[in-house]
Amino acid sequence: MDNFWLAFGLTLIAGMATGIGSVIAFTAKRTNYRFLSISTGFSAGVMLYVSFVEIFYKGFDALGEAYGENLGSWVNTAAFFSGIFLIALIDNLIPSIENPHEPFDERATAPLHDPNAELPDLKEVTRGGVDEETPDHIHHIHHTHLLRLGLFTALAITIHNFPEGLATFLSGLKDPQLAVAITVAIALHNIPEGISVSVPIFYATGNRKKAFFYSFMSGLAEPVGAVIAYVGIRFFLAGDSGEIPSQIMGILFAAVAGIMVYISLDQLLPTSRAYGKGHDSLLGLMGGMIVMALSLLLMN
Repeated sequence: MDNFWLAFGLTLIAGMATGIGSVIAFTAKRTNYRFLSISTGFSAGVMLYVSFVEIFYKGFDALGEAYGENLGSWVNTAAFFSGIFLIALIDNLIPSIENPHEPFDERATAPLHDPNAELPDLKEVTRGGVDEETPDHIHHIHHTHLLRLGLFTALAITIHNFPEGLATFLSGLKDPQLAVAITVAIALHNIPEGISVSVPIFYATGNRKKAFFYSFMSGLAEPVGAVIAYVGIRFFLAGDSGEIPSQIMGILFAAVAGIMVYISLDQLLPTSRAYGKGHDSLLGLMGGMIVMALSLLLMN
């Protein structure tokens, strides 16, 4: 419990980054997509490196101590892939055209800054391609459809943010220095998501405050989800002392590592490639790994 408020604060910071994305969408005259590409790749590098080098082995150490090295390795591996399957199941339940990781290009955000710019078809300007049932032009899309698109995107991000919040929160409880790096990675990851929520809601309502509100609230799912999960774990799984057993923490860490690997490979890297040019995403990826590696070495 000593690090509870620190862990909660870091998780809150990571979640609030969706609001930063919303602000960028409404205030920047021209979105710096190369920056988004490199920063998203950087986030993937941090998350991949820390998952395989640090979090996975934290799970192994805890489970090896509880079950022995051989059985502990099996349980750790099973928990790792369970985390992957869990987030994959969540992702599979979200329609692709409403997936928050199908980013909008510059045609989508242009009318936010230039009233004379032509309104695009939001489905046509996602990097994910055109849906067969896409209407010919946005003027033929009813405002309720746009609002539904934005709200579904907010819901999708909210669901995605629960495991991300748990990753940040658990790391903050056990290793605050490691949690700072994870917070930065997830916050960078959340900025494009804020744009994805804000754009369709603004077009549907014409209300910047409402678009920002839904974007910001979707990010708050991270600290809320983390605290709910933590309270549930302490209530059902903690011992009389209130301490969470080491084997439970080990399983959670291994599952979190799997979740972060999936998010990096399925969501962050494709998003980084979509926003960038040339080797931007690779530069971001390697930069994130190098910074994370140096951070861990200096902390030791």
